[in-house]
Amino acid sequence: MWDEAFPSFLIGLREGLEAGLIVSILVAALVRAGRKDRLPQVWTGIAAALALSLSFGAVLTFTAANLSGHAQEAFGGVLSLIAVGFVTAMVFWMRRSARTLSTELKEKVQASLAMGAGALVLTSFLAVAREGLETSLFLWTNVRTAGESTGPLLGAAVGLLLSTGLCWGLYRRALRMNLTRFFTVTGAGLIVVAAGVLGYGLRDLQESGLVGGGSAYAFDLSGHLDASSWYATLVQGTLNLTVTMTVLQVVGYVAYLGVVLTMFIEGVRGGAAAPAPAAAAPVDQAAAGEKAGRVRPGRPRWVLPTALVAVPVVVAGAVIAVSDGKRAGSATVTVSERDCGKGFGTPQPGQQVFQMHNTGDKVAEVYLVDPGSGAVYGEVEGLAPGTTRALTATIGTGDYAWRCVPTGGSAVTSAAVHVSGGTEVKAVKPVSEDDLRGPLDGYRQYVEQGLATLMTQTQKLQGDVRSGDLATARADWLAAHLRYASLGAAYGTFADLDGKIDGRPDGLPDRDRDPGFTGFLRLEHGLWHGQSATELTPVADELAQNVAKLVHDFPGQVFDPADLPLRAHEILENTLQFELTGDTDMGSGTNLATARANLEGTRELLTLLQPLLDERDPQLLVRVNAGMKRVGDLLATADRPEGWTPVDRLPAATRRQLNGATGQLLEDLAPVPALLEIRKAA
Repeated sequence: MWDEAFPSFLIGLREGLEAGLIVSILVAALVRAGRKDRLPQVWTGIAAALALSLSFGAVLTFTAANLSGHAQEAFGGVLSLIAVGFVTAMVFWMRRSARTLSTELKEKVQASLAMGAGALVLTSFLAVAREGLETSLFLWTNVRTAGESTGPLLGAAVGLLLSTGLCWGLYRRALRMNLTRFFTVTGAGLIVVAAGVLGYGLRDLQESGLVGGGSAYAFDLSGHLDASSWYATLVQGTLNLTVTMTVLQVVGYVAYLGVVLTMFIEGVRGGAAAPAPAAAAPVDQAAAGEKAGRVRPGRPRWVLPTALVAVPVVVAGAVIAVSDGKRAGSATVTVSERDCGKGFGTPQPGQQVFQMHNTGDKVAEVYLVDPGSGAVYGEVEGLAPGTTRALTATIGTGDYAWRCVPTGGSAVTSAAVHVSGGTEVKAVKPVSEDDLRGPLDGYRQYVEQGLATLMTQTQKLQGDVRSGDLATARADWLAAHLRYASLGAAYGTFADLDGKIDGRPDGLPDRDRDPGFTGFLRLEHGLWHGQSATELTPVADELAQNVAKLVHDFPGQVFDPADLPLRAHEILENTLQFELTGDTDMGSGTNLATARANLEGTRELLTLLQPLLDERDPQLLVRVNAGMKRVGDLLATADRPEGWTPVDRLPAATRRQLNGATGQLLEDLAPVPALLEIRKAA
């Protein structure tokens, strides 16, 4: 968290100190002029500035949350560029104005005293509002970049608290501080942070489609660096540099940093002391006080402060309330066989939230669909009778209807409504059992061929053990076990035989000595722990018998088509849990070989599913194949002439990279089950 907090800490510290110094100067000027009675007007201006800044942050947050995915990327990208511009201007303004800031503010205070209460409120408001708006915008950008709010908000809070303490100490003369050096160092740091925000903003614009080059990568180090490691997280959190960056990101980052940082450093080196400002014209304090002390008849003193604080909040609420992308008032939509879709009017374009209320007597699934193609925009599953759950969907131009599917009942589709005026929103094309029939038949054929090879291999392994040739048995054990590991998507149809063929000793009373521990892993334990051929012959015999039974039984096994997409993700989940942890190593040290066999099985399955996946998300397998290559390349480094490197002997950096690449691959595979979920038609 602290790496994501640092940029916000820096902006909070610097902007807080700038605003605090301005407030300190304003207060000091009034105190020295003997006008403490005018301090409430300063606090009123400051409170109004804070209200405006917080309201601005709220508008940014709610506006972004109510946009479609691509619109959010475009919105965030544009505001990131604006934030970079603001921060750059602020850094150079402070460097140029630091020497004369105190004198200028004191002159404005003297002028405000002569003009009246409103002028002093406006002076303090404008002086603080600029810093507050910059802080809100840059903090919002940091939260979006980090992908979570806790770290950035905590960093900003710590920075603001520290700056408040520093300003109090400076005001009370309890400490001395070289402000020129402070603003120089923090200015350079903020320029580096802003360069990262610029790169992130450009990437957002590329992902939104407003800017091209999204697939033109300057470098991709994900196969060599673990994106989840502490050092990668540190660099990404503080500098916004990631292991994969496009050409545009790198060019923007380097160009901005080279030009702006050079100008800043040259300005620091060549800066000369500013000439002393002309003395302010004397002010008739008595006349100013008399004028300021007059109160307009009929207006209470609290009206102006209340209005200045309340107006920004009210305006922000109005902006959020009338936003085109606002949530659709959480309209309640009925789910039942009789009243499916009741309460559904014509929604506004943008992200909408529907409260789905099951008024029937059966658990139901409900889908927001395109009535023409059946494509799905959103869904809620397992909605119990009498309960209500929210369904969030992005609405664009097109036709929309509700499909209610009660358990054990008939599917019903509501009347359709047409929405216009929005952008096109891509829905997920539905999948039927017939769509998966071809991939399922192809995978059954692949498994049957693999099982035939497996039976031959286990029979040879059985012969090795019976003849006492344990050295050859070890090599043949690995070949047979890898063949079995490549059939991962079929495990659900192997029933009890899977536990007998490749079961683990977990949960057994005597673990590896328990009679219930059988199969490949039991034989591995004996082969690599010095057990004799006589002791291992019954184990090998039982393994060969169970494989022969599996080959016989498999053609009659029922393979649920809906399980096929699930296996695309679950195979590598097991790999990460059992193989990459070494949990199933019984002595051979070949977990990484098993992981590669799992990878090959996943690749075979995805090849069969590719036509269906490409129809629904053409870029999904592009990402997945790149991830599989990264994982495969990392696994290949463990395959040495002398044998496979055990997991616990991998270099720490390589193991982190492998875990990180596998975790990322699982994230890339996660959409597969949802994209290919079988949905009941109306």
